[in-house]
Amino acid sequence: MASSSSLLRALFLLLSLSDSATQILGLEFGINYGQIADDLPSPSRVATLLGSLNVSRVKLYDADPNVLQAFSNSNVDFIIGIGNDNLQNMTILANAQDWIQQHVQPYIGQTQISCIVVGNEVLNSSNNQWMPYLVPAMKTVYSALSNLGLNKQVAVTTAHSLNILATSYPPSAGSFWPNLAQYLQPLLNFQAQINTPFLINAYPYFAYKGSPSEVSLNYVLFQPNEGLTDPVTNLHYDNMLYAQIDAVYSAIKAMGHTDITVRISETGWPSKGDDDEAGATLENAHIYNENLLQRIEQKQGTPAKPSVPIDIYVFALFNENLKPGPTSERNYGLYYPDGTPVYSLGLQGYLPELYSATGTRPGLYSATGTRVSPFSVVLVSIMTFLMNI
Repeated sequence: MASSSSLLRALFLLLSLSDSATQILGLEFGINYGQIADDLPSPSRVATLLGSLNVSRVKLYDADPNVLQAFSNSNVDFIIGIGNDNLQNMTILANAQDWIQQHVQPYIGQTQISCIVVGNEVLNSSNNQWMPYLVPAMKTVYSALSNLGLNKQVAVTTAHSLNILATSYPPSAGSFWPNLAQYLQPLLNFQAQINTPFLINAYPYFAYKGSPSEVSLNYVLFQPNEGLTDPVTNLHYDNMLYAQIDAVYSAIKAMGHTDITVRISETGWPSKGDDDEAGATLENAHIYNENLLQRIEQKQGTPAKPSVPIDIYVFALFNENLKPGPTSERNYGLYYPDGTPVYSLGLQGYLPELYSATGTRPGLYSATGTRVSPFSVVLVSIMTFLMNI
């Protein structure tokens, strides 16, 4: 039988591990769930994975009903998307209302849907024909939401490539390309009116890939470095992503708005690339995302907006084997399609692999495939310890 002192020691161990588990499992971040692949796990398995990660925010590029249904009653908040090829169609109120009635209303009672992204990187698209439809489509979707009584619950925005910036350094000189002003000015006016965030897809990796001999790898990876100082504001930047965010704020301000929040809808680093893709390595991807998640956890703000915690959606959940382009495009995932991590982000012991017919990760799934809480494993270990005192 266990002595009182032994029980106290065990209890102290239990409380210590409980606190540690809470800290590890309490890290929350947004993630992009892309599906340009033919080997991804089912949405129900993905729901289990994200639940174990305590990821509470997910961004889709469409409104896949299978995904939305799989996440019913999951407390995961979704951003869903309307594709660029559907923008012209969405400028007609009846069409927009039909889309919402088909893709939002049937699920919103059980699955949290907080935002619709109308188009993705439209103003950086090679198809200029989409650009004139962007703001009208956003306004029409918002009107449709209003008609259905959902405009207070579901926001409307769009996501941009960082390439809409003509100038990004120094951050205080950030500005948009002049030829995009005809689209961006009404877009900013509308977003200020309905109070929705300005979404940017920002990848410091691209800057390093383009000029590896000129761009500091440590600067883009959030590693210790001398950093850069904005000569106008005297603000110091120790990483490129924060400089990019503040450059967007400056560009928005130059168009007359200080009432719009910037959020990062995509950022990440590829774990593999072609021979001419500098920096696309497993080690660099690991470092970038691990350091990024640490800063998210610390609720850091940028030098120009220190009181506004960075709001970021990591790209991406899985490697996607059907994405076109260079090898890097298919290797941004935190996970392989079989549910194993591409690399550890410091949460290895608490990131369960997905249950499959080939086996399970020891200790995290029962023989029937039911997920066992990592903390339950700790409890079993402590009980075994007590019984053997």
